[in-house]
Amino acid sequence: MPRFSPFRLLCGVGLFAIFSSTMSKSPVLPLFAEFMGASEAAIGFIAAASTVIGILVSLPAGTLSDVWGRRRVILLAMAVFASAPFLYLAVTGVWGFVTVRVYHGLATAIFGPVALALVADLFSRERGEKMAWYSSATLVGRSVAPFAGGAILSAFAVGAAMGFRAVYAVYIACGIGGVLAQLLALRLPAETRVTVERSGVTARERWQEVKQGLREVLSHAGILFTSATEAAQYFAYGTVETFLPLYAHRIGLSYYQIGLLLGLKVVVITLTKPMMGRMSDRYGRRGQIVVGLLVGAVGLILVPFAHGFWTLLPISLAFGLSMSTVTASTAALVSDLARAGSYGAALGAMSTIMDIGHASGPVVAGMLIGAYGYGIGFPAIGLALVVVSLLFPVFVRAPQPDQTKG
Repeated sequence: MPRFSPFRLLCGVGLFAIFSSTMSKSPVLPLFAEFMGASEAAIGFIAAASTVIGILVSLPAGTLSDVWGRRRVILLAMAVFASAPFLYLAVTGVWGFVTVRVYHGLATAIFGPVALALVADLFSRERGEKMAWYSSATLVGRSVAPFAGGAILSAFAVGAAMGFRAVYAVYIACGIGGVLAQLLALRLPAETRVTVERSGVTARERWQEVKQGLREVLSHAGILFTSATEAAQYFAYGTVETFLPLYAHRIGLSYYQIGLLLGLKVVVITLTKPMMGRMSDRYGRRGQIVVGLLVGAVGLILVPFAHGFWTLLPISLAFGLSMSTVTASTAALVSDLARAGSYGAALGAMSTIMDIGHASGPVVAGMLIGAYGYGIGFPAIGLALVVVSLLFPVFVRAPQPDQTKG
């Protein structure tokens, strides 16, 4: 087999892993939960279950990778990616669904910050662009997943009804993606440039450095508010991912159209994110984050005014552009602000805070929509992004030039 660089292997691992995890929820999760009789609030709770675990796991996982090595922690995540999809085949009720979602959430909670820390280890000057290219590789999987999931649901549905046969077909496909990710991860090298350079440092000395780095990360206002900003963006993304399919179904869109709507949104993120990462390297990250937040806010506010596929599509695409603009800059900015050797802790902290936003988005939106309807729920989330965009320049200062050197 041909040999690939660690970065290209990591991109392949991320592609298949995120394909698997995304298809497990988009668009099948809210539709399957509704099929089982779950309320809007319960659907939000199910959707949030997989990200709630990230609040507890991401920071320890990132910190552990600073000491234990990136590859070992990534392989642990791959074991979950490969096994979790097959557990959905045993789900018969809401609490079973929640349990499997929590277990599946371990995979992305561990893998997300550690993969980004590995990219930060490998690159410094082109960090924003390389992180964006890695993210785009994962987004290929994320963008294909809704198309594939919608097509499988349509192919295996009995007439207009989505039965368990269709759901099983989707989760078997998810399992295949998870196994492929695990096989690629096994080919990652045991050491990176950074670990080789630090081979003379004892484990005790490394733990002391990690604890010091962790204290610095958790007391750094710029890192924390940048992480909170990404959390706000994912708060909105969790809302769109969970309730846009239900809104689209309610206004008469087919399952295939719903999958197309979500898939094209992620295609926009995939295609524009490397360019946004390059722009953030050249022109700065802070202004780009503010613009992205405002674009996302406008898209959310306009959702209740869309009453068909062709009116909902541009709104969904605008939200995709918002995601690429913000998230191409946030992880790179956090890495810029952290010192070398603490990337895992810093990105783990960011992932933990982001998961709080991602998990609470469906829950809060579910309560808002359940109580006041879609006409209030989506615009309220949009206004929250506006508030964050106004506060971000106040709390986050540009990093000093020497901070960007890995």
